[in-house]
Amino acid sequence: MAVVTPRVFVSHLSGVAVFDPNGDQVGRVRDLVAMLRTKGSGRGAGGERQVGRPPRLLGLVVEVVSRRRIFLPMTRVTGVESGQVITTGVVNMRRFEQRASETLVLGELLDRRVRLVETGEEVTVLDIGITQLPARRDWEIDKVFVRKGKGGALRRRGEVLTVEWSAVTGFSLEEHGQGAENLLATFEQLRPADLAGVLHHLSAKRRAEVAAALADDRLADVLEELPEDDQVEILGKLKEERAADVLEAMDPDDAADLLSELPEEEKERLLALMRPEEAADVRRLMAYEERTAGGLMTTEPIVLRPDATVAYALARVRDPDLSPALAAQVYVCRPPDETPTGKFLGLVHFQRLLRDPPFTLVSSIADTDLPPLSPDTPLTEVTRYLAAYNLVSAPVVDESGALLGAVTVDDVLDHLLPDDWRETEMHGAPEADGDA
Repeated sequence: MAVVTPRVFVSHLSGVAVFDPNGDQVGRVRDLVAMLRTKGSGRGAGGERQVGRPPRLLGLVVEVVSRRRIFLPMTRVTGVESGQVITTGVVNMRRFEQRASETLVLGELLDRRVRLVETGEEVTVLDIGITQLPARRDWEIDKVFVRKGKGGALRRRGEVLTVEWSAVTGFSLEEHGQGAENLLATFEQLRPADLAGVLHHLSAKRRAEVAAALADDRLADVLEELPEDDQVEILGKLKEERAADVLEAMDPDDAADLLSELPEEEKERLLALMRPEEAADVRRLMAYEERTAGGLMTTEPIVLRPDATVAYALARVRDPDLSPALAAQVYVCRPPDETPTGKFLGLVHFQRLLRDPPFTLVSSIADTDLPPLSPDTPLTEVTRYLAAYNLVSAPVVDESGALLGAVTVDDVLDHLLPDDWRETEMHGAPEADGDA
């Protein structure tokens, strides 16, 4: 009787939980590491040398709880089934560093344009199949799921087929303008912070290609979670018109922080390409010192007129695009409703909105005793203010009593942590020698 070996397509492994023998979760799969065998005799249609054996799968890149990425050898994997990976033995918690001879299967092979050996026809890689060798813990790549033609994966044209690894050629050749649709499809459920981790660990070339494939809103959310160096690099590789669109989609305070890292001439060009009202908010924020309430605040809190009802306030709070901190309270002001507003009257906490009848006017339940912050309030005092009043956001008001914006606790934490905290988080804390 023939031995049936398990086969898994790598798109199904993205984000899958990894468990130790005791059933405790170690982390989640973020990529797979392979060794491409491209030396040997004979050449395929793509000019790359063909070999008899498919590439060996070396291991998994696993993101542990601390968001550090570690390497899990495939020899430690005892099972890949039911949406989970089971490992055995001691897990080495040393941070994963990709070697020059290694290839990331999800990050680098999906969306590649390669050729069929037999016909020389160009195809796009949609997925990769891996299989476990009989009676061993070694795994190798044996199948490639491809689409014929030059259209991207999301353009439903061209025949799709699954072929042997040996039936395609061109994987080791450098490719410019590689697509990213299938890679992004494997990560579509990731939170922006987690997708930022994916981008951070890709090569600069692949990072630019993935950024180009992201929608403006999604890229804006991801940029807000990246270290400054990555932000500047990605923005610099976008066309200026698109860079301006992405800046508009970012929170104004994050856009201001990013623009402040650019040369003056480039910054002014991008601001000129932004919509005037969006650029005005960003310019206003850039006028304040960075570590003050004015420099920390967002200009887009929920602003309501005194005659707004609780029902209307709750409808505004339900906006899925709002962060939890901004949705925690609404600010009652006289017209105009956009910051800087008319006279600031007070704020209403979300919990209070839940306790009062829907027809209640927000002006009648507003907290008018809470002293607002001035835009020049230093970071240390902003921190004490949030702690003293148990708030997750606070109003910032100018000398005339107009609401300028709101400082949220996430932005305060961002500036209290070390400047490189995002990069440290993505790489993990320095590790001790040896296995954990």
